[in-house]
Formats: sequence, C-alpha cells, structure tokens
Amino acid sequence: MLDVPYGTQVDGASWHPAVKTHLYVGRALPAHLTPYAPGPHTLGRFIENTLNPDDPTPHPDPDDTLEPRRLQFEAADAIAERAAAGGRQFLLADEPGVGKTISAVLGASAVGDLRGAQRVLVVADRPAAITIGHWCRTITALGDSGLEWVVITWDRLEKVKDHTWDVIIADEAHALRRTTTKRWKHWARISSHAKPHDKAPFVIATTATPGHTPLELPYLAPAYAQVLGEPMKEWTSATQPGPAFASALERHGVGVEQGRYGATWTSDPGRRAADLKLVRGWLADERPPAMLHRAAPWGPVPISGMPVTLTPAERAAYEAEWGEFCREMDIARRGRNTAKGRAALLRFRQKAGLVRVDSTVDWIVQQVQAGRQVACSVEFVATAADPITDRLRDAGIEVATIYGRDRFDPEAERLRFQTGQAKVCVFTTVASISLHAGESLADGRQASTEPRVGVFHQARFSGIAGRQVTGRTHRDHQVSPWHIAYAEGTVEEEVGKVMVERIAAASDTVGSDTTGLADLAELLGADWLPAAALTEDA
Repeated sequence: MLDVPYGTQVDGASWHPAVKTHLYVGRALPAHLTPYAPGPHTLGRFIENTLNPDDPTPHPDPDDTLEPRRLQFEAADAIAERAAAGGRQFLLADEPGVGKTISAVLGASAVGDLRGAQRVLVVADRPAAITIGHWCRTITALGDSGLEWVVITWDRLEKVKDHTWDVIIADEAHALRRTTTKRWKHWARISSHAKPHDKAPFVIATTATPGHTPLELPYLAPAYAQVLGEPMKEWTSATQPGPAFASALERHGVGVEQGRYGATWTSDPGRRAADLKLVRGWLADERPPAMLHRAAPWGPVPISGMPVTLTPAERAAYEAEWGEFCREMDIARRGRNTAKGRAALLRFRQKAGLVRVDSTVDWIVQQVQAGRQVACSVEFVATAADPITDRLRDAGIEVATIYGRDRFDPEAERLRFQTGQAKVCVFTTVASISLHAGESLADGRQASTEPRVGVFHQARFSGIAGRQVTGRTHRDHQVSPWHIAYAEGTVEEEVGKVMVERIAAASDTVGSDTTGLADLAELLGADWLPAAALTEDA
C-alpha cells in the first residue's frame, strides 16, 4: 500500500480500482517508494495488512515518550467503568488542553481488554497532515495493547464503512451535530447508531464543545436512550434522524419549539437553564457516569474585544460595503432567497475584514516586537489570510501558514511556529492543532517558551468554533489571552460583544446558550435565515 498524493505520478506505484489505492506488488519496497509507505495505525497500513493476512507488518513497540498524568488515568478509569457496566457510549468533555487524546487511547485500551476487542477506529478532525500523525504517535508511545488501531479523518468515513469495529473514538464529536450530511449517514452505519445497545461498538466521544443547543447532540442519542432505559427506535429514525431526536428530547421535557426551518430550542432563559441541567444530568448523574467534564486547572481563556479606529478612507469604504450589504439582504429577504442572503452575508464579512487588514498587521507587529508569538485566526483566505501574511512578510516577520488546501504542509508550518522560527501563525483551522508554548514535540524537542497571544481577525459566529480556536494556544497550563478585532462604531462592534459571550458559553458541557445567535442574526438583518447560515463551519 502506498500513500501517493492525489494527482501525483510515481514510478512503480499502480492504482488498483478494486481497493481504491496505489499499490506496489513485491517482497521489498524499492528505496524511491519508501517515502510513500504508510505509517503504523494508518488506514494505509490497515489495508496493507488486510491484503497480506499471512505476513502483516508488525506495529512498533511502545517508545515510552509519553507519561500520562493522573487526570488522564482517572478519565480512562471512568471510561472503563462505564463499559464494564454495559454502557455503549461515553462523552469525554474535558476542556481543551486537559489531555483528551491520551485519556481516550488509555480508555479504549481498557475497554478493549474488558470486552475482548480486536479493532479500534479513531476518527480525527482535520487537517489530516497534523491530526493523524498526532494520534498515531500517541498510540505508538502508549502501546497498542494488542489491538488493531486505524486512524482516519471525518471525511474518510466511507473508506471504513464496510469493516467491523469494536471500539470507536469520535474525536471532536461535535462534527456530528447535523444529521442531514453524508458524514452522518456513514457514521450511523459504522457506529451501529440505530441498533440495540448490546449490538453496537463502544463509542468514546471526545469534544470540549458538544453543541450550541441540545438539538445539536444527536450523536449522544445512544447514551441518552440507554441511561433512560429506552430502545434506540425511540430516539432515531432511518429517514428522519434529526426530527426523531428532537421529538425524543421534547418528550423528556426539553423546550423544543417548531420554527420556520424545523425544530428550535426555546428562547425562554429560565427554560434553557433547566434544559441544560436536565440533559447534563442524564449522563453525569448516571452511575457509573456516562460523561466526564473537567475544567482546565489553568483557568478560562481571557478574551476581550479589540476595537479598531478606522481612518476616514477606511470608514468610507466600510460604510459603502455596509450599505451594499443592507440593500442585497433586503432584496434577498423580500424574495425569501436564502442562497442570496447567505452570499450577501459572506461578501460583507470578507470585505469588512479586508478593510481592517492593516490594523491587524500593525497590532501583530507590535506584539512580536514585545516578545510574543501571535496566533491569528481568520475565516477567509483571499481577503484575510493572504494579505495579512504578505504584509507581515513585507515587514520582515516570518509567518507560518496553515490555510488553503494543498498550498502548504500544515505540520511543517506548525513546527516552524512552535520552534520559534516563525513568530506568527495565520490559520483557518479551528481544532486539532497545538500552538501553545512549551509543547513537547514528537522529535524530543520542546516548543519555544515565548508567551502566546491570539487574535480573531474576523469574529467567529459559531461559539463552538471560537472556543475551539482559543484552545489552540490556551492549553496545557499555558495561559494565552485572545482578542476579537472589530471596526469601532460599526455593526462589527456589536457582533464582537456578542461573540465574547458566545465563546464563553460554548464550553458548557452539554449544549450552550444560543440567545447570542439570535442577537447576531438581528444585528445583521439575517434573522430570517436558517441558523446554519451563521454557524456553518465547513
């Protein structure tokens, strides 16, 4: 099996449609093909060993490079206790940086031992060039416990849907909060979502941000059904999994209302608080518990707004864009043209961010001169990531870039930042990368110890995405303040204030306050659009 990049021609590597991958047939791999050999615990190695059942490639021995902390052993014990009691799912909802990866690997190993498992599937978030290597190194360091581990990303679920899995780790499980996607269809099959509790693999769902509302937690339906003593048919439907889940929540007392675009969560603050306590209690109060949430001992992320005073020329450009946006949104609203409304919103956010590029660059330069390394989160490439990167480089500052598919090697760029070669990292990804000071790197080195500071060039409309971004630097006992940049005296200022609250709320263990989303929609004249128009992360 060979991991040949898409569109690349390599002498000796042949594409085989039956297994949908490149292969080399022979007893020994030629030297020029060695760089394409799959590593341990990857999908490529799994396929290769499946094709060579009599002569599989052995997995490496544990390398003792990781020493789990007490918190991680305690999490593994909690996962094992739930499995020993017959549970089918466990939610590991620790804050970013507490150590969910090691906890999940230790927990999966323990469950495998309890249940006589053979295979463990790990589904990680993107970018694959970073996350797959991170998980594979962790498994290698801790030991595979005699299990067959396969690490993939969410966009490759189709590759493993025809195999049987005994234990599944769903990393960044909030990726499953929508049931209308192809991803959900594959997940439902792989995890035996609708099957009886005793016929499904054990699932460890890990995420610090489970969902914006209880309605975004359909992936936890098996755990809810089991602790409430109900069959899965009461919680899901093959044709309408989302509505079935909403109906089950409503039946158990959650404030579900029917809106223009389907089920919505109640807007009553008191009812919301009661709902959060209810759905948390279903898992947390079970004995043994079906979930675990530990706050980061280094405290919550310090986050604040960063007002930018526009020059007269910038303000004129901004007001022109705002006026054009309002006209387009009004036309879209009157025609109920959702696509046009979303496009108008996207264009305005791109152009408003472009107006503020120089201010963000000036702030970053000042931070670097003060001895800090800067993580700059952007949502758009052409109107934010590229111009910010270009102007920083023009100012003589090295920049690591993690954005634009296939444009950069994300792990190489991350290491440039982590080793201090690049003082700034501009990125679009929201999760699964570590940019914090003092990180222990895979090659034995330690990341630079300069303090990290972060800036959102554009405010994330999704509290989940925003909270995940801050966890890239504010983790593992490293305190990293974050700032949300906005143009002073504009709608961005109000958006920034709302997002500070939403990011703080997103760390709620099971569903978070979403009153802010309605506020955002009203500020932008987009309250007639479906919520996904503002919170879609893809």
